[in-house]
Amino acid sequence: MVKLLVGHKGSGKTKKMIQMANDVAELGTGSVVFINKDHRLMYDLKYMIRVVCMEEYEHITNIDEYIGFIYGIISSDHDIEVIFIDGILKHKDVQIPNIKEFLGRLQDISKLYELDFVVSLSATLDELADAVEGCELLS
Repeated sequence: MVKLLVGHKGSGKTKKMIQMANDVAELGTGSVVFINKDHRLMYDLKYMIRVVCMEEYEHITNIDEYIGFIYGIISSDHDIEVIFIDGILKHKDVQIPNIKEFLGRLQDISKLYELDFVVSLSATLDELADAVEGCELLS
């Protein structure tokens, strides 16, 4: 399942994601991965969460490379329960026009590997239009 936290910048999406990730790490049975743009959240997350800072992977510049990167993460740990992706629209060349393709590919990966994704998007539902189809919206 792909779950989305949608809202304007400063609406508390990251804070909610951190709480969700910490809860899953505490109560869940599998591994948790938190993908963020930089290192600033590292100390807010529980020690058992694998934090991936995308600034260390500056050559990942488009959706195809990002999806390949996610496959690499999954291949290194077959016990992943949830992958959190904070602020995907902050990453290079990931923009609202191609977010539908990105979310669709995450849905396919979710079904194939039986894991969940939680993705935050700094946008409104009107801006995203039908891109969120098939995803669960979290309030």
